[in-house]
Amino acid sequence: MKKAIIGKKLGMTQVLTPEGLVIPVTVVEAGPCPVVQVKNSEKDSYDALVVAFDKQKAHRVNKARSGAFKKAGVETYRILKEFKFDNCTDYSLGQEIKADIFAEGDKVDVTGTTRGRGFTGVIQRWNQHRLKMTHGTGPVHREVGSMSANSTPSRVFKNKNMPGHYGVERVTIQNLDIVKVDTERNILLVKGCIPGPKGSVVTIREAVKRS
Repeated sequence: MKKAIIGKKLGMTQVLTPEGLVIPVTVVEAGPCPVVQVKNSEKDSYDALVVAFDKQKAHRVNKARSGAFKKAGVETYRILKEFKFDNCTDYSLGQEIKADIFAEGDKVDVTGTTRGRGFTGVIQRWNQHRLKMTHGTGPVHREVGSMSANSTPSRVFKNKNMPGHYGVERVTIQNLDIVKVDTERNILLVKGCIPGPKGSVVTIREAVKRS
């Protein structure tokens, strides 16, 4: 991997192309992400960069992280994430990774946490059908239905679709296009939708499966 950055989802809008096509895009505030630690194979057994995002008040950061920020000579941040770049040696402590590492037309993979929907039934959670509305079925028509036989095996099999907590899952959408890069404001316009609600933190990296 050569390019990756942490960002914040700001919302969605539209971009009009010279040909008159309307492209739905997601606006992402990408970086700047200062390098807090440079890991190497000699000391850490692998090469990687630890980068930060979203400034945080100093008194809200624990001592271990405060020491890492102080050593790197950067302000305190809320989020730390590790990237295994191919060229980690090209970066130094305190160097900022900005949105300009990407260009218009790049293919990227976006990872985020989906919106939480609380406790939901099987119809919303697993897209199951409701039960029949006639022939003695009811009074509940949106229930899960038969679980298993009551004699054998007398239990519910594992991994059966059940009601429960829906959402708040780590999801990656692959092969999205970078429509525009605003280097002055560190803004990326990504074609289509990405996981998570407004204000959520996402990770944008170069596409693994380029199509």
